[in-house]
Amino acid sequence: MEPVTLTTERLLLRTVDPQDADAVFAAAQDPDIQRWTTIPSPYLREHAEGFVGQIAPDGWADASMFTFGVFLPSGDLVSMLGLTMRSLGVAEVGFWTAKEHRGNGYVTEATLAAARWAFTQVSIDRLEWRAEVGNTGSRAVAERVGFTVEGTLRSAINNKGIRRDCWVGSLLPSDLGLPSSAPYLPAPSRRA
Repeated sequence: MEPVTLTTERLLLRTVDPQDADAVFAAAQDPDIQRWTTIPSPYLREHAEGFVGQIAPDGWADASMFTFGVFLPSGDLVSMLGLTMRSLGVAEVGFWTAKEHRGNGYVTEATLAAARWAFTQVSIDRLEWRAEVGNTGSRAVAERVGFTVEGTLRSAINNKGIRRDCWVGSLLPSDLGLPSSAPYLPAPSRRA
């Protein structure tokens, strides 16, 4: 698939390229990004170069991962956001935000734009969000977007060689008033 560019009221979401390596490298030096995500730690310049030069473009090429750099109109990198295909019609969203841009609602706005695109253009019927238990910033974004937090999965994330519990949530097209590409039949509710 060819990369796409999305725009919101305040943001530009586009694929990253080698010119973005410096900005990715600088943002990823934040200890919170290294703590709560699975990026390498320490995060070296070669990691940023490999990410923007090969990993991000390869995901678009084989439609396995759709990576967006989230930028302000000024060109400043706000965030990285990726949609990774997990199974037929199911993708998982992941993101991090540059420290100086937290608290502005940018990642909420970008995640909503990416979700709408995935639901309407890629036939995604379920978008999952996972974050290590304790990552309250990520959870706050997911809840503002409209994800339903479904519970805690034990030992579901391997972060730098350590198995950790994670929260999991989902966003469906219907949560955003959009149709699904496949019919959805929820389980009957149980009444006591």
